[in-house]
Amino acid sequence: MSLTNAEKNNRSNRLGQSFALKRKYLAIPYALFLVLFVIIPLLLIVGYAFTKTTYDEYGTKITSFSFDAIAGFFTNAAKWSVLFVSLFVGIQTTLICLVLAYPAAYFLAEKKFNVNKVLVILFIMPMWINFVIRTGATRDLLTWMGLSGSTHPWGATIIGMVYNYLPFTILPLYTTMLKLDHSQMEAASDLGANPWQVFWKNVIPQSLPGIISACEMVFMPVMSSYVISDTLSEGKITLFGNYIYLAFSNSLWNEGSVMALIMLVIIGITMLATRNVEKDPQGARGAGLW
Repeated sequence: MSLTNAEKNNRSNRLGQSFALKRKYLAIPYALFLVLFVIIPLLLIVGYAFTKTTYDEYGTKITSFSFDAIAGFFTNAAKWSVLFVSLFVGIQTTLICLVLAYPAAYFLAEKKFNVNKVLVILFIMPMWINFVIRTGATRDLLTWMGLSGSTHPWGATIIGMVYNYLPFTILPLYTTMLKLDHSQMEAASDLGANPWQVFWKNVIPQSLPGIISACEMVFMPVMSSYVISDTLSEGKITLFGNYIYLAFSNSLWNEGSVMALIMLVIIGITMLATRNVEKDPQGARGAGLW
């Protein structure tokens, strides 16, 4: 006996509801992970940043709401200096990585060169090696070359940063450039555009999402890094990540939380500044490029 249209629709709705319910169950582990390792730590950071701990005459611990930790940061010239140094190191490292990674990614994405994926693997292979091992090997190599942290702390730190974060710059640029519309570039050349105009008005806009992603993957991790600067500069260059690490290591929870919160604010501002950039390179096409 054949089913009526209404019965078919009811059965289809029941199946859809059952599938949606199963998908909700699959999201439970992710929700638990999000609560335990993201939301709760963020709440703890905010809580420590806006509180202070004192003890009464009996040794009882008293926690109260306070802006002392925040005021202590903004009135401390040394912390401001470290923040500006970290911003400068982050900007310098990001720019150097972009200058080196952009032509490399463009070369790797070219079909006439991209015969296989071996070259790409060679570029991203350092990411497979332990971060601390890479940093130690870089220190030994720079010392052998006469660029040790004791004599050239800034140069050694920048070289180490670029070496460690260059693969994170190449990868998003490479994946974006694989989707470049070469027919648009050929059309621009046919219409009289010189190579520089084709590159500036066509290639750059199409690859802009990859540039933004690369900057986000390099700039903030460099600022919050402390292993590279501490190891390669032999303690002569202190970044913001070093200060956060030292604060928590010495049980200065309020000071460390304020600095971690400031890092989160900088990350938020960076995300807001780049949110209007089209994430799909295909969306960068159109007459607006010209």
